[in-house]
Amino acid sequence: MYPVERLGIKMAFENLSEREQKVLACLISHYISSADPVGSRAIANKYRLGISPATIRNTMQDLEELGLVLQPHTSAGRVPTDAGYRLFVDRLLGSEEITDSERKTIEEGISSHYGGVDAILGQTSRVLAELSNQLGITISPKMDNSVLSRIELMQLADSKVLVVLAFHSGLARTILVEVEATIGLHDLINMSQVLNEKLAGLTLGHIRKTIQERLANTTGSPRLLRFFIDNESDVWNNLAMDQLHIEGAENLVVKPEFSDKEKLQEIIRLINSPIGLIEDIRGIDSPDSGIVITIGAENKAQEIQSCSVVSASYEAGNTRGTIGVIGPTRMPYAKLASLVKTAARQLSRVLKTGRQ
Repeated sequence: MYPVERLGIKMAFENLSEREQKVLACLISHYISSADPVGSRAIANKYRLGISPATIRNTMQDLEELGLVLQPHTSAGRVPTDAGYRLFVDRLLGSEEITDSERKTIEEGISSHYGGVDAILGQTSRVLAELSNQLGITISPKMDNSVLSRIELMQLADSKVLVVLAFHSGLARTILVEVEATIGLHDLINMSQVLNEKLAGLTLGHIRKTIQERLANTTGSPRLLRFFIDNESDVWNNLAMDQLHIEGAENLVVKPEFSDKEKLQEIIRLINSPIGLIEDIRGIDSPDSGIVITIGAENKAQEIQSCSVVSASYEAGNTRGTIGVIGPTRMPYAKLASLVKTAARQLSRVLKTGRQ
């Protein structure tokens, strides 16, 4: 999680009285469940703090002056700001365990029964979307750190060759290469043998840096060889690209925050072109807790600056990927943190053992 210092509000929190901390926590909890601005009487009736609505109202005004809550309309109650959520998440958030039913859904839904690694990653995002009622996301491991186990070349048509690359982590990638003329079966077999001899056992990142040196003076079909000897070719560039699975767009459409068409369009743009999101999430170091929570404007991707992201890393061989959920800042952080952490552990276990 981000430390509160990043928003410059550490001192504001340290100066909060116990009453202000309690009112802030109650206000945010109530707003997360109701989606309506929270008034002093609602807090007094629901949380029984032992203080009058008038005292709560004055406390909320103090919190507003600190920038932790705001009043969207003159006659309305208050809602949390990004800074208020950050303090809540970092200093006031308790833990909330997932239910036995949710744990069972994760264990059964994230399983090697779904096939290869890519299929499991796709299923993981669906499980996250289903249980969180938010967007479920899964980012593939960073391919540059993946160790190549074998390469296979298969002819699909006279001028098209399918390149299949398998990695020790269990990941596999296929790339369609179009050549200028027909490549014979003998040339495909010969090139496959050469590539496996020279490249198997190396990381993709190392292959990209040394490919020209390793394939220098290699005999074989010049038309086919040129697709591999250039470290900037489509073969290596496509492999280096991260793959993102997103599920649950229908979950956001019904949330009040996305009744604003502009915000909804931003999310749709994100789903259609998620490169910024991948870079944003990958650029965050995971803390000891394993959970990263970014709130509102902390997200670099413009499309989700009205959202929060709860994410965690998982292991696939010697590489790491990321899973998480995206939704409006009004989300049940404690529950989602437990959900994402449990799913990440299950995914790592499945990818390591090949079984539930």
